[in-house]
Amino acid sequence: MSEPLINILILSLVAGLAMPLGALIARFESIRSDWLETELRHTIIAFGAGALLAAVALVLVPEGMHHLTPLPMISLLLLGGITFLLLDYFIARSQGRYSQLIAMLADFIPEALALGATFSASPQLGTLLAGIIALQNCPEGFNAYRELLETKRYRQTQVILLFTAMAFLGPIAGLTGHLLLSDAPIIIAAIMTFAAGGILYLIFQDIAPNVKLNNRWTPALGAVIGFALGVFGKYLTGH
Repeated sequence: MSEPLINILILSLVAGLAMPLGALIARFESIRSDWLETELRHTIIAFGAGALLAAVALVLVPEGMHHLTPLPMISLLLLGGITFLLLDYFIARSQGRYSQLIAMLADFIPEALALGATFSASPQLGTLLAGIIALQNCPEGFNAYRELLETKRYRQTQVILLFTAMAFLGPIAGLTGHLLLSDAPIIIAAIMTFAAGGILYLIFQDIAPNVKLNNRWTPALGAVIGFALGVFGKYLTGH
């Protein structure tokens, strides 16, 4: 196996392992003051929402606009939103709560594809993208872990093992992007745009409404910090 392929495997796996890391932090996080623990959790949910919004505004949508004409761009955005609406509807009918998990995967997989596709042209950019993905995945893993436990269908160990298994989707997506899509930027752009529409739907339908706490202001600030982190990552890429 060539050195670029090995690097893509390692970087995408490390980025994916930030998901179970976030779950482990949520597993062992314990604050004596109930009100502070509640506020902290809501702040982390908001932080994850801010990071997702940054991924949409600074990575997924710009990549789509760079390669797609207006009609396909808008169509894919709307298709992503409608598809996730239907998915959310059927999950709600089954009395499940998986919005954080779906948003995390909808963010992680397209970005891992992009990591693999761009690595051959710019290993530095690919490495930096892996770091940004990891920074996003950690709070998203924290939030998705809490969400799955609230369904009462999974034990703590099961969720952590599930997230660990999902981390291997990173290398699969990264290698797919590198081997099959390096010369197909339009396909990558289409996937990213579709994912952006779905993530936007989930942010405003399921995630953001769970952020607010009466007479508490720090959770909303967490969203700003999460978005600012995405902006900082965008500056680091030099794009």
